[in-house]
Amino acid sequence: MQIGVVSAVRGSIVEIKFEHKPPAIHNIIYANNRAIVLEVLTQLPDNKVRTIALTPTQGLARGMQAEDSGQPLTVPIGKQNISRMFNVFGNPIDGKDFNHQCQRRSVHQAPPLLSNLSSQQQIFETGIKIVDVLCPLERGGKAGLFGGAGVGKTVLLTEMIHNMVSHQQGVSIFCGIGERCREGEELYREMKQAGVLDNMVMLFGQMNEPPGSRFRIGHSALTMAEYFRDDEHKDVLLLIDNIFRFIQAGSEVSGLMGQMPSRMGYQPTLGTELSGLEERIANTQNGAITSIQAVYVPADDFTDPAATHTFSHLSATLVLSRKRASEGLYPSIDPLQSSSSLATANIVGQRHYKLAQEVREILAQYDELKDIIAMLGLEQLANKDRKVVIRARRLERFFTQPFFTTEQFTGMEGKFVSLENALNGCEQILRGDFDDYPESALYMIGDISEAVKSNTENVEPNQQENQHAS
Repeated sequence: MQIGVVSAVRGSIVEIKFEHKPPAIHNIIYANNRAIVLEVLTQLPDNKVRTIALTPTQGLARGMQAEDSGQPLTVPIGKQNISRMFNVFGNPIDGKDFNHQCQRRSVHQAPPLLSNLSSQQQIFETGIKIVDVLCPLERGGKAGLFGGAGVGKTVLLTEMIHNMVSHQQGVSIFCGIGERCREGEELYREMKQAGVLDNMVMLFGQMNEPPGSRFRIGHSALTMAEYFRDDEHKDVLLLIDNIFRFIQAGSEVSGLMGQMPSRMGYQPTLGTELSGLEERIANTQNGAITSIQAVYVPADDFTDPAATHTFSHLSATLVLSRKRASEGLYPSIDPLQSSSSLATANIVGQRHYKLAQEVREILAQYDELKDIIAMLGLEQLANKDRKVVIRARRLERFFTQPFFTTEQFTGMEGKFVSLENALNGCEQILRGDFDDYPESALYMIGDISEAVKSNTENVEPNQQENQHAS
């Protein structure tokens, strides 16, 4: 075991000089009686290395000794991880006992070989109408939830966890990167109450932790996910909240390392770092890691390098709209901006594809007519255009849905809607079966049959009132 001496400390970046050859890149180095954990990022001349701290560096000073562990960062793998909560080092943070004598694996793994990847494309049903109809998710694919602050990314993510864990037999891994501690604690409690913690592993690298910890938590989560996929041959659902914080942590590390920033102040290695993480999420012959990632979009600017680099890795993009959220249309997914590579006739089937295209078309026409309606009013439109508006507005309301994870706030019972029922509802609205129904009958419902039921219940009391009056 090599012993080195700390030669410089700049925030989270620490330089260490060794007498003989420097440690390998990614090796873990301990300092200050193992209280401070450092990871080697680059090797410098004169047997020096530059490291990033994975723990706070308070109390570290020049001249202190540091010992090379001789191995990279490792995390525990195995079934004992299920229903537990970990930090970046694989240490439990839920206050329960843990057997540390278990098998561990390095967080730096190569992506699966191209020859091992599965070429099958299957749909992953979420039970959320607007997602399943317009932008279906792929089993073993990567889906991104794009949106600014406060448009419902985390709510949508937790709803997907609830639906998938209760309807799919597999393991879910939740990775919180740079999010609030409160959110992690709330999520843990909600998952426990929902009874889905038995098939779940949680990892958190929170806002208050150093950039090195936030930068590596994604790799720790992926290592645990790869174990369940490759060794246990299970399907894994990997949820990342928030991938932008991973890029941001990389930017902080890059700045501290003294690298020249590239476009808009981001690190020059942004593309490589993101690819290193994303390419490990794949569908292989053994099993699939299906990933759903929340992506914070700074100032709602979708041309931001963080957003554009992430777009290129995804098979489905769900764009959350602030305008729809302000109108009370939840989930606030923008049907015209969101897309999926699976939305083709030979994958989803002719009927589904045709219906999705018709829905998009009618919503796009309504979007164009909005300015005319604002200036002249609905009465000035031709009959054909008026029908488009009536059906588009009913479709918009049909695509809203009460969530299981928001029951305590809204008082509405959550709904899981099968793809077949969602398609039937869209078909009936497009056919004009609901033109005479009030818009409110279609708002926040599950199946279309609920609209018929609620409307008949409302009509009957009105008829009785009319009979009494006459």
